[in-house]
Amino acid sequence: MPQKKHKPEEIVAKLRQVDVLVSQGQSVAEAVRSIGVTQFTYYRWRKEYGGLKTNQVKRLKELEKENERLRNAVSDLTLEKLILREAASGNF
Repeated sequence: MPQKKHKPEEIVAKLRQVDVLVSQGQSVAEAVRSIGVTQFTYYRWRKEYGGLKTNQVKRLKELEKENERLRNAVSDLTLEKLILREAASGNF
């Protein structure tokens, strides 16, 4: 079965849908089955996105992408610094 790639907005909506179904008296297992994901996926989503609103999720993803870009920049600059230090000391 191919894996689906859910957007953060869809995940938040599905988490809210499970909350509504549970408040209506369904068990968590039944509610999770009705949104079409496994319990493992539901609890992983709840851990990551629980309590967030849609705009907060978008901002979180933007910040994660920016953080990754900055980490890559720092690692590249650190590598260049080490190479320049080796070249300056005459050990090539």
